[in-house]
Amino acid sequence: MPDQAVILLAEDREDDILLIRRAFRKAFITNPLQVVRDGEEAIAYLSGEGKYSNRSEYPLPDLMLLDLKMPRMDGFEVLEWIRRQPGLSSLRVVVLTASDHMHDVNSAYKLGANSFLVKPMDFEDVVHMGKFLTTYWLRMSKAPETSRPQRLRNSPQQGPQAKAS
Repeated sequence: MPDQAVILLAEDREDDILLIRRAFRKAFITNPLQVVRDGEEAIAYLSGEGKYSNRSEYPLPDLMLLDLKMPRMDGFEVLEWIRRQPGLSSLRVVVLTASDHMHDVNSAYKLGANSFLVKPMDFEDVVHMGKFLTTYWLRMSKAPETSRPQRLRNSPQQGPQAKAS
């Protein structure tokens, strides 16, 4: 169901998170919105590691909105990691960033971004962007299958975070 499709927002700026939440409410977008605040947290969420291991509470997203300028690991590194994961390589990732530098646009597409949007400055434009994103990516467009990387059971040599290749 398109209204139940999960959106993962990878964004470090609290103001932008609040703006997007508010705009989605105004646009009557009822999709679950999960938020991670840096690149390492995005990977932990997608991998189902640590606090994100409860898959019913933190399901895989149907769409990821990815900021490029984040602490600990930037959006380019996250995008590169996603595209290397067999179960996640087809995840729909829309870069949503303040940067309009052509180098960033080209780099994001080379790394496999499905789209590149510059964050709107006007609140009403954020509302329209939210409507567009959900209409196109979650209602009109058919989603590919995704899955989390398989994790091995704990063993003395592998430790608690070990994953299958």
